[in-house]
Parts: sequence; structure tokens; C-alpha cells
Amino acid sequence: MSEKKTGVLAGFKAFLMRGNVVDLAVAVVIGAAFTNIVNSVVKGIISPLVGAIGTKDLDAYSSCLKSPCQTNAKGEVVSGIPIMWGSVLNATLSFLITAAVVYFLMVLPMAKYLAKQELRRKAREGVQETMEITELEVLKEIRDALVAQRNAGGQGRDASA
Repeated sequence: MSEKKTGVLAGFKAFLMRGNVVDLAVAVVIGAAFTNIVNSVVKGIISPLVGAIGTKDLDAYSSCLKSPCQTNAKGEVVSGIPIMWGSVLNATLSFLITAAVVYFLMVLPMAKYLAKQELRRKAREGVQETMEITELEVLKEIRDALVAQRNAGGQGRDASA
């Protein structure tokens, strides 16, 4: 039983130490911190800009599916069925801002970097192929010269005999 427990712990340790698990953990932590920043931007900048047109709090935007929609002082629904489309709008704005920042600040620069790396790799391979082809051509020329020299030498012997 002890060996099985040690094997399981060793397997768990190997799982945790794999690079992609550590990278994923770092990404989750950074993503959580980044979400706080985006939510603050939406709450502190976007919501007031939208609030200039209507109410400052996007969560306050709603429609009533079944009248009459009434809420108490705590904001709890007392009667009716409200559709809280302002909350959906708020979450959608947060998502779009997060996606745009991730794309323009992380994905796009990384894609450009990887494309440059690929071009450099292909250029190095092209130079190496050219060198290999050139070497092959030189070797073929040497072979042909040796064959011609052997044939010329062999014909001279046959002619004298």
C-alpha cells in the first residue's frame, strides 16, 4: 500500500511540475488580476460615459416581462418578471474590453514575433539547402571529371594495345 501511495504522489508531483500546468496556473492568476483592472475600467470610465445618456449604473437598465415590476429598498424583486439587460450589457462590455486588450497586447505581438521567427528559420533552411545543393553539384562535377579521366585513360591503353 505504501508503494502505491508513493507512486500516486510521484505521479501527482510529475503532473504539477509539467510546464503547461505551471503556465496555466500563472495565466489564471494574471487573468484574475487583469479581470479586476478591466472591471474597474468598465465601472469607472465606460459606465459613466453610458450614464451620461441615461443612468450611471448599467445594472439599473431593465425591462419588465410581466407587469408590474416592483422592487423593494434592497433592490429585490417584489412583483413581476424583470429582464436585467443592463447587467448583460455590463458583462458584455467587460468581455469585449478584456478580449481586445488580450488580442492587441498579447496575441497580435506574439503572432508577429512567431512569424518573424518562422521567416528566419526558413531563410536559414534555404541557405543550408543551397549549400547542400552546391556541394552536391561540385561532387557530381568531380565524379564526372574522374569518370571522363578514367575513360580517357582507358581508351588510350586500348588504342596502344
